[in-house]
Amino acid sequence: MISETDVAYIAGLFDGEGCVQVKKYTEKKKNHKSRKNPKGKGYRTTYTNRISMEVAMTDESVINWVHDVLGVGSVRVKPRKGLRKNGTKYLTQYVWRCSFRDAYQVARLLWPYAQTKLHGIEKIIDHYEPDHKVNGKVVDLKKYKEAMSLE
Repeated sequence: MISETDVAYIAGLFDGEGCVQVKKYTEKKKNHKSRKNPKGKGYRTTYTNRISMEVAMTDESVINWVHDVLGVGSVRVKPRKGLRKNGTKYLTQYVWRCSFRDAYQVARLLWPYAQTKLHGIEKIIDHYEPDHKVNGKVVDLKKYKEAMSLE
């Protein structure tokens, strides 16, 4: 169980250093073999949602702590590009990132404490709420967890 103090701290950190992405766009995908398309030639257009949350900063220990406390997402090192005006290298950045249902869980945690990123967090929550369905394909998170625990 995550303490309320830790959640509030992560929400503040996220407000200052974080990023929320909720994008809907069309994507071109290769066709697979099927009855309608036995040779699998051509492409099809699909509508895709990209949902993610991330925090990037130069302090590796804080990013690792966020990853450990939340228990979701991944940590990676962001490659450095170029030099500063004085000729020194930029500091290495570390990025914690989660997407889709993990982002929904984190958004629900941070929602009561978020300020500047509140609008983006609410977009994620609105997308995954049980009564909100897109073509009947979004399932209730509780049912999803129950199904995953049965396997």
